[in-house]
Amino acid sequence: MISSEEIEDVIWNGEVIEDYPEDRRGHSCLMLGYGTGRRAVHVVCVPKDEYFAIITAYVPDPEVWSEDFKRRKV
Repeated sequence: MISSEEIEDVIWNGEVIEDYPEDRRGHSCLMLGYGTGRRAVHVVCVPKDEYFAIITAYVPDPEVWSEDFKRRKV
């Protein structure tokens, strides 16, 4: 479970690790931040002037992501 506080912390203090300018929802991005116990948390969001939409949030799988959770292994 990822808390709303963790998601908010990623949004305010995390970093954009992937940018999706051609996404079907409009320009979106993947952010990395750290939640409870310093666990990595990814948040996919759509930052717009009018609103900020959160698409999904998840704990990245170490089998799929690099050790720092910034790059996909495949």
